[in-house]
Amino acid sequence: MRTLKIGLLIRIVSLSAALFCVTGCEQDSSTIIETSSDNRSVREILDLPDHMPTPAIPDFNPLTNAKIQLGRFLFYDPRLSANQAQSCASCHNQSLAFADGIAQPLGSTGHQLVRNSQGLANVIYHSTLTWSNDGFLELEDQLNVPIRADNPIELGVTDAKLDEVLLRFEQDPQYVEMFAMAFPDSDSNITMNKIIFSLASFVRTMISASSPYDQYLAGDKSALTQQQIKGFQLFNGEKFECFHCHSGINFSSSYRDANTASDAIQFPFFNNGLYNVGGDGSYPSDDQGLYDLSLNPADKGFFRPQSLRNIELTAPYMHDGSIATLREVIEHYARGGSLTESGINAGDGRLSPLKSGLIQGFDATDEEIDAVIAFLESLTDEEFITSPKFSNPFEE
Repeated sequence: MRTLKIGLLIRIVSLSAALFCVTGCEQDSSTIIETSSDNRSVREILDLPDHMPTPAIPDFNPLTNAKIQLGRFLFYDPRLSANQAQSCASCHNQSLAFADGIAQPLGSTGHQLVRNSQGLANVIYHSTLTWSNDGFLELEDQLNVPIRADNPIELGVTDAKLDEVLLRFEQDPQYVEMFAMAFPDSDSNITMNKIIFSLASFVRTMISASSPYDQYLAGDKSALTQQQIKGFQLFNGEKFECFHCHSGINFSSSYRDANTASDAIQFPFFNNGLYNVGGDGSYPSDDQGLYDLSLNPADKGFFRPQSLRNIELTAPYMHDGSIATLREVIEHYARGGSLTESGINAGDGRLSPLKSGLIQGFDATDEEIDAVIAFLESLTDEEFITSPKFSNPFEE
């Protein structure tokens, strides 16, 4: 099983290294001949408020309204899975900030996945994509995995199924028209590259910036309660130390925007003491984080710090969905690591030799924990989870 997993990761990295070569027949560079968007047009397309930085958009896939619209349809269309059983939205529900509310989802064929579905709010600002891959720097790279990978199968569009899936869209006049509008300088072929470029464009529009916290930043000092302000202070204080890993406008140290210098981009991954299998810092064998890709023993249990935007809605928490509530998350960090008392994953995460030095544990009162939770709830963006521009177009 370990060999299969490593082999898959190597194949995925190879695919990512050649962005336009998802399959041998897809090397069509004409799909990217478009005028690059300048900062002003990006801000206009994304409807960014003043306090949100201009995000980094790759030159090879500039944002256009036509691609965004096409990507929205594709995101919700189960025809994008090999057996037409699931869509991207099956694991990314708008009402849950594009998470799914379960610990570990099933793929389209019923295959049990090992990682919790992340919320997609503000994913455009992350420096790396997925829980523990330091090679996925753009959405165009990452999207290959849920769509194309065969171990585990998510949407299951393997090489054997690719032509069949593409034919579904080629035979739909509405899609033919939308692809032509999204890629006007390309030939008329519908390709997986075009699908991925359009999906990436739509996901980049998922900006969450209208929470009570955002309103507070914009000058409405009544937007946060006194309890939430106290929680914000604790969050940014040296006792709780949340801000070390969850910093900035997106509440993650995995961050970049259009003005971030290339040599200043951080690619952080941490062992947070969730497990300590065997006493050497290991995590459960089915998912040891960055180690499964790097094979460096020092990387066992290394995962990327997630954005805390809409965190109230994206439970359960951690890479494997093993913590049910925000209170339990804070208690995990207050203890300095989780204790698994029995079973094959038994161990005390507080004693892990690979745990980040930032996780020392602390004493917290119930009142303080309540305040931090209240602050985290202020990051919930009701406008984001109800906006028609992110909703299912097939239900309009």
